[in-house]
Amino acid sequence: MKSKLIAVLAATSVLALGACSSDNTEMTPETTMATTVAPATTDTTAPETTAAAAALGSVVEVAAASGSFSTLIAAIQVSGLAGTLSEGGPFTVFAPSEEAFAALPAGLLEKLLKPENKAVLAQILTYHVVSGKVLSSDVKDGAVASVEGSELTFSTTGGIMVNDAKITTPDVPASNGVIHVIDKVLLPAGIDIAAL
Repeated sequence: MKSKLIAVLAATSVLALGACSSDNTEMTPETTMATTVAPATTDTTAPETTAAAAALGSVVEVAAASGSFSTLIAAIQVSGLAGTLSEGGPFTVFAPSEEAFAALPAGLLEKLLKPENKAVLAQILTYHVVSGKVLSSDVKDGAVASVEGSELTFSTTGGIMVNDAKITTPDVPASNGVIHVIDKVLLPAGIDIAAL
């Protein structure tokens, strides 16, 4: 009994620490999704389905628990966005795979993860996020504003593309949104990687 109580307290402490963040970054730019996603409908999700999604955890917790996004999770923590992506939402996150990060130009990832490049890293990461929960079945050809502010372009010909990245695993559910795994890191037009 005592060991079970200690285990529960330890797990609670870990979750509480993971949810804490000193980040004050707001992710509230307006988005215009009318040309890209199907019109919003009344939420008819059964209460048990909603409870099941909440049990999954936030987009950050789901990504961390999968074990497939260690670079993305490290980048989210360095950028200071962990708290925002854990507590806010709903969000649609286009999550680059480990292979996508490995395909970046040599040395770029290491530079982005340095504290002095925190703002640039946050800009790149928020370019991978759209406000609202957008399932793959909702995506239409067209453009939509990312949380970063620049537009993402969607194409549904031959699979769903976000800019020039392909969604390889769609619709991974989370309590505060959905994750789509993509095969390339997206860089907003305003980023000059040569200057890093």
